[in-house]
Amino acid sequence: MFIDFTPDTNLYPFASRWFDSSAGRMHYVDEGHGPTILFCHGSPTWSFLYRGIVRSLRSRYRCIAVDQLGFGLSQRPPGFGYTIAEHTDALGELVDHLDLDDYIVVGHDWGGPIGLGAAVPRADRVRGIVLANTMFWPVDQLANRAFSAIMNTRPMRRRILENNLLVEKFLINGLGDTLTDDEADHYRRVQPDEEARVALAATPAQIRAARPLLAWLDHAVPTALGTKPALAVWGMRDPVFRPKACLPRIASAFADLTIVELPDSGHFVPEEAPGEIAAAISGRFR
Repeated sequence: MFIDFTPDTNLYPFASRWFDSSAGRMHYVDEGHGPTILFCHGSPTWSFLYRGIVRSLRSRYRCIAVDQLGFGLSQRPPGFGYTIAEHTDALGELVDHLDLDDYIVVGHDWGGPIGLGAAVPRADRVRGIVLANTMFWPVDQLANRAFSAIMNTRPMRRRILENNLLVEKFLINGLGDTLTDDEADHYRRVQPDEEARVALAATPAQIRAARPLLAWLDHAVPTALGTKPALAVWGMRDPVFRPKACLPRIASAFADLTIVELPDSGHFVPEEAPGEIAAAISGRFR
């Protein structure tokens, strides 16, 4: 299925573009000129998450922000499993289709392992790495694994599908006054019904199910990408990816890493501090 929704151009002033991957049709935006930045979102967001950063950087950079299959305006293809490995493969096809070279990959939440998973086999084409409240290693913390198990139970999956739980409670309510009503509706309206929310319901289980891919990334990222210039921009109030647990892991993987701490931001840091992130990227990759 496809989503019948046209974003407000005052909030999302970008031309929609499309790519037919082997798994389904992907939506993305491609704005500006200059060094290329590839923005990868996680759950339960879409490329709308990066709108403020793209608007800030597109005068100096080519900004590509993609909707993973099952999210945003991309197709909900029949037979697609919405695993992190499948998302990684589809993103890799888009990178090859666009013939991206000397590009910077930006990942937030699941966009970190998805973006890095596509980048590792194309390491010679990667200019730099930007990570924002994400991970690329197996998640062993009890709280995260418990969240995965609970959200994958039948009652919680029904709440995700019927009540849009992840968008309403964790994203919109979690951000409080950060989002206007119109901005919140842009997250709701791309997940309008149960059929559109299948990817949302599948994602929490990946915290445990994607362990083989994450174990591979834990080794492959430092090996293939560890000498690339890297930037970690971190919301220090994130209860999901706690800075004391995550930043040392990232520092051990990248020899040339700059860390920017955002003390007043939580998990959805591209929504909370787009200006700070844009400035950090511009400063790191002049």
